[in-house]
Parts: sequence; C-alpha cells; structure tokens
Amino acid sequence: MPETASRTSSTANSRPCDQFSLPSALRLKPTTTSSALPHRVDSRIGVGLAGGFYPAPHRYELYLSRSCPFSLRIAITLGLLGLRDSVATTLLADPARTPDAFASLRRAYEATEHHFDGPLTAPALCDRWSGRIVSNHPPAILRDLAGLLSGHTTTCPSTLRPPSLTADIEALRDLLDRDVTPSAAPSELAAALDLLDCQLAGRTYVLGDSLTAADVDAWTALTGLGRSRALGSRPRLLEYVRRLGDHPAFRHAHDVVPLATEV
Repeated sequence: MPETASRTSSTANSRPCDQFSLPSALRLKPTTTSSALPHRVDSRIGVGLAGGFYPAPHRYELYLSRSCPFSLRIAITLGLLGLRDSVATTLLADPARTPDAFASLRRAYEATEHHFDGPLTAPALCDRWSGRIVSNHPPAILRDLAGLLSGHTTTCPSTLRPPSLTADIEALRDLLDRDVTPSAAPSELAAALDLLDCQLAGRTYVLGDSLTAADVDAWTALTGLGRSRALGSRPRLLEYVRRLGDHPAFRHAHDVVPLATEV
C-alpha cells in the first residue's frame, strides 16, 4: 500500500553551537518535499464548519501505517496529548493480515470521492459520523491533533506547538524530512546531525527545556536511521533518543507503529 513518505544541507559547519539561529540555518536550502499527494484530502477540524468537521470525543478515527514515520509521529502525538481514548486508531499492516482495516479505509475514500479509484493513502484522519476522510495530509493532521481535538485554541495553545516556536518547529521538520532520512546524501545527513547535536548542547530538548512537536519529529527521524548511521559518534544524540524512547508516549507509539530500523 502506498504510504505517505519522507523525502530526502550544506557540509558540517564549524561554528560554535551557540551561534546557530535555528530558522535561518534550516532555511538555507528550500525543502524538496512534494507539495501534494495523489488524491490528497486536506480538510481541517474546525475549519469550514458547513462541512461538519468540528471537534467531538470519539468522532474521529486515525488510520496509521506500519513502518511509516508520519504514522509514528501521529501515534506519539496522540499519547502526549492524552487523546488515545478519544480518537480511535486502526493500524494497517499488509492486506492479508489486516483485510478489514483496508476494506474500512477504502469505504472511507469512496465516501469522500465519488468513484474513487486511487491508492489507499495513510495516515488518514476519518470522520466516523459521515464515514468520510477529513485529511490524509500529515502536517494538517498533526496541527489538528495539537489544536481543537485536544481542546486547545489560540487563546490556550498547546504546549506541543507554542506560537513562539511555530517557525522553528516547521523549519526543523523541513530539515528532517529532507536530510535526516536513510536515503539522504552522507554529507547532508552529517551536517543535519551536527546541527541537531548542537541544538542539544545545554538543552534538554531540541528547542529548549520543554518537549514540543519538534522533539516528536526529531526522535522519529533519528530512530528511523538505525544503528549504522553514525549516531554512535554523537553520544548526545544517542542519549537523547534513548531518553525519549523511555517516555511512555514514545514507547507505546513505537510498539504500535514500529519503524523498520532501530537506534
């Protein structure tokens, strides 16, 4: 089954860690991530209320895909926000093992698009009341989980996505999806890992002393690299991965949506 996938900045920088400005450092090179998926659905919770997509407990279901980094990010976010009991999840492995899940997801796509004949793309957020797909665009799903679905608004923002760090979170995500992947060029991967290593110098988390969505993205990307990708030569990164891996939300999500490689 086709899955939402990460895509593959400069050589290692010799400047001291404290001289990095995260947004500018990460935006030196534009992201190469594809702007659209085939049959992309990109509605939003609480946007376009005429469409009926407003927050309600137990209304929504997430279809997640095994070995999919975006699905793992979403599963971790559910745990961190305390949404595992109010937003249902269905894991898709292969059709032979999870035929009912694939059949349910196909019905959702067919309810969303008349005469749908495209790929069953996951992750996907489904409205159980109408049977339709709300979104199969992971960034939008993650924003909605951290927003209205978790009870947060502009006047009471989520600690995972504080407004003051929104630009840094998005910039870091661009870097990770471009350069911290198993298929990234060695020089670009090394430069990105050096930047992350510097970000953790004197910090508990990549953007400061509080856990944010940036840590969900970073941990998922680093975990997906596996042991062979030189994390061992950066003990600060290795300790960060192991420390977050002991957090209940990260540990539970990785048990549900394991990646193909391990750190």
